[in-house]
Amino acid sequence: MHTDERGLPVTAANPDAVSLMDDTIRSFLEYRADTPDKLGRMLEADPDFVMGQCLKGYLMMMFGTVKTHDDARASLEIASRHAEKTTPREQAHVSALRAYLSGDIRHACLIWDDILAEHPRDIVALRLNHFKTFWMGRSAGLRDGIARVIDDWDDGVPGRGFVQGMYAFGLEEAGEYAAAEAMGKQAFEANKDDMWAIHAVAHVLEMQGRLDDGIEWLSRPADAWDDRNAMKGHLWWHLAMYYVEKGDYDQVLRLYDTAFRPEGSDFYLDIQNAASMLYRLEFQGVDIGDRWTELADVCETRVEDHTLAFTDLHVMLALARDGRDKAAGQLLESLRAYGNRADNYAAATMNPVTIPICEAIVAYNKQDYKAAFEQLLPIRHDLACVGGSHAQRDVFAQLLIVAAIKAGRDGQARALLAERVHSHPNSQGSWLLYADTLERTGQADRAAAARTNLH
Repeated sequence: MHTDERGLPVTAANPDAVSLMDDTIRSFLEYRADTPDKLGRMLEADPDFVMGQCLKGYLMMMFGTVKTHDDARASLEIASRHAEKTTPREQAHVSALRAYLSGDIRHACLIWDDILAEHPRDIVALRLNHFKTFWMGRSAGLRDGIARVIDDWDDGVPGRGFVQGMYAFGLEEAGEYAAAEAMGKQAFEANKDDMWAIHAVAHVLEMQGRLDDGIEWLSRPADAWDDRNAMKGHLWWHLAMYYVEKGDYDQVLRLYDTAFRPEGSDFYLDIQNAASMLYRLEFQGVDIGDRWTELADVCETRVEDHTLAFTDLHVMLALARDGRDKAAGQLLESLRAYGNRADNYAAATMNPVTIPICEAIVAYNKQDYKAAFEQLLPIRHDLACVGGSHAQRDVFAQLLIVAAIKAGRDGQARALLAERVHSHPNSQGSWLLYADTLERTGQADRAAAARTNLH
């Protein structure tokens, strides 16, 4: 029996495997590109290391594709064979990995919660619980899951800054922006390599419409995060989001091409970043050239690949927009079949939310704007279950607005845009659409006033 750097008992045949696990976990939390190499060295030191195999299984699942499930399953099998010789905490991790692999995310999160009630410094359970709570769209859970343990992380505990960064993001998604910004900056000062803390503050600045502050916060040399994984692209996407709101579309396209759309990448986050950004640009009338084609080529390979409902939605965005009707139809058929799975969180979102959004996307791209609008309107406040952040899900709010305009539903469009300019007061595109809609509905004075907000 050994202990990790936070004092938790760990069962391992080789003490070197435990120190290598600590090193791997830190790289994982910092989104380091060398995390797989460190993971490999850990398991070379002890191939039957139960916590090591659980960590590998978790990381395989976090790729967000069925392509890595066989690797995760292999790790689960090894961990299961040796679990009875380990502690109850380690055995619980084996059970959590089993639930994760089956798609029963709620059960996995309950197991991680149980682990944390007894071992609040288990940063693997904490990070996985935070990650999957995010992909269930549970904003309060993101905040409360960290609040339950943060007092157990004093200044002397390795990794305390990571916990603060997670808490900052939870506070932001729960709408507590001042506290989130303060906590995120505190985490950043503790560890300037903590991309999740940087990300949390970026979200605060996005939600508050503090565009210049956001640009300053995320501006870095182009090679600043070259040693990181795909999370770096998501931060560059956030930088582009500020430029979208400012109406500087040339900067957005530059960032798309150079920073956050690696050509040919089928990683779920890269697909989400790209598809949602191209839609946002087209909503503002920006010519995005042939960029849909490259993205749709990739998305066509994921028609049967379901692990995150939020990714499925973005795959549909690309397929529909590039006119790939056959592939879009195949995706819908596959989602309907997938929705019949029992005890699978993503599958449970299909019929109430995911499929209706996909059908609305297809209708919109077939210029049946009335159908798109009518599909989206009843579920507009139910989207959180598909996962993602408030900022990420906003693309579907914009789709509803543009569908209303194109369907000739000016009264509804005006109401939705009135709501939007209050929540996004510095969004140039939103004010322009609002002014145009006011003009069409005979409110010239209010339209003129709205245009004074364009700058």
